[in-house]
Amino acid sequence: MNNTTPLTVQAILLLQSYIKQLGFTPVIHFELEGCYQLDSKIKKFSLDYQKINRQLVHAGIDGELVPEYWNSQWEYVSLFNGQSPLKEAENLSRAIKFLPRLFAEQGISKTLIKPVVWSGDKGKLASGSGDIFTTETRAVHIPNAVQMNISAIDSTGKNIIVERGFGEYLQQCFLDTSLNCCLIYLPEEEAFERLALKSKYGLAAELCSPIDISGGHQGSIALYKEVGKHNQAMGEEPLLYDHNNKVLVKQQNWQKTARIEHRIGASSMQYNAYFNIIYSLLNLIDALEVYNSDNCRRLLRKEVHQQNLPSSLYDNTLTKCVGAISLFDNDHWFSERLNKLFTCSYGEQISGQLLLGDKIKQMILAPYQQKLILTHTS
Repeated sequence: MNNTTPLTVQAILLLQSYIKQLGFTPVIHFELEGCYQLDSKIKKFSLDYQKINRQLVHAGIDGELVPEYWNSQWEYVSLFNGQSPLKEAENLSRAIKFLPRLFAEQGISKTLIKPVVWSGDKGKLASGSGDIFTTETRAVHIPNAVQMNISAIDSTGKNIIVERGFGEYLQQCFLDTSLNCCLIYLPEEEAFERLALKSKYGLAAELCSPIDISGGHQGSIALYKEVGKHNQAMGEEPLLYDHNNKVLVKQQNWQKTARIEHRIGASSMQYNAYFNIIYSLLNLIDALEVYNSDNCRRLLRKEVHQQNLPSSLYDNTLTKCVGAISLFDNDHWFSERLNKLFTCSYGEQISGQLLLGDKIKQMILAPYQQKLILTHTS
C-alpha cells in the first residue's frame, strides 16, 4: 500500500518550513514492532539481523532491525541520521513494505505487522521479575506497537525538551489531542482488541504495553528526561573502556536524548506514517508557538487525568460509546490547525475549495466511510 500522496508531502513540507521559520528543527523517529512465523518444517532457525540491516542501508532506509522481548518478535528502530520528518515518514512506509520480502529471503513464511499476534508465544513471568519465565506456560497474545519519538532543537543545536517546561507542555499537547485523533495511530479494529489484552485475557503480568492515554515518564505519552519508562538512566555515554572493552567510566547526558515518546500506536499494514508525522508536527507547532511567546510552565495544568481510549473504530449504540471514526470526524483541531497554517502560507481560501487540512481529513476518513456505506447497503 502506498501511503504517500502529493497532499501529504505538501502538508509535511509546509509544517517543516513553518517550524524552521519559528527557529527550530523538528526531530521525529519511529519504532515499529512485529513478529514472524517460520515454515513448520524448519526446526532450528536464527534470523540474520545483520544481513537485513545491510539491506536496509542499501535501500536508503534510515533504520535497523533488532530482536524484541518475545520469541519471533522484532523491532524496527529508526537511526539518528539527521533525516527530516518527511524522510522519516518515507523510511517507515518503505520499511513496512520492504521487510516481508527480506524475511522471506531467509525462509520465513509469514511476516506479521499487525496489532496482535494471537498465541504468539508461551510464557509466564516469575513474580517480581521483569524478564524471568517460570516453568508454567500458557499462550500469550503479543501486542505490537508503533512508537513516535518527538523533540526539537534550536538554532544553537540545543534540545529544547529540557528548557523552560517545553517538554511538559508538548506532552500536554499530545494528551489533549490523542483521544480525538486516535484513528490516525490506531487504524484498524484489531488495534482496539490489542488495548484489551491485559484485562480480557489476564495478561497484566506478562504485558507492559499501555492501554490508555496517560502522561508522566511511564505513561502512554511519556516524557523522558533523566529517566526512561523503566526508571533507567537516560543518555548514558561511555567515556573509558578497559582492555576487554568493558565500560569503566560513563557520563549521563540526558539533555541530549530527552523526548516525548507517543507509545500507543498499533503496528499495522494500514499504519500511515505520513498522517502520523503530520499529527506530530501539528502538536509540536502548538507547543513551539507557546514556547516562543509565553512561559510553558505557566500554562501547564496541575493535574492531568488518564483517559480511556475507545473500544472500537465504530460507535456502539447500545452502550452509547463513541468510536474512533466519529471522534475524529467530529473533531476540528487537526483540520483547522492545518488549514490555518496553509492559509498563512498560501493566502486566502478560494471560494468553494477545500483547504489542505480538510482534504487530508477526508483522506483519513475515506476508507472507513466506504466500508460503512458497503455495510449499510449489503
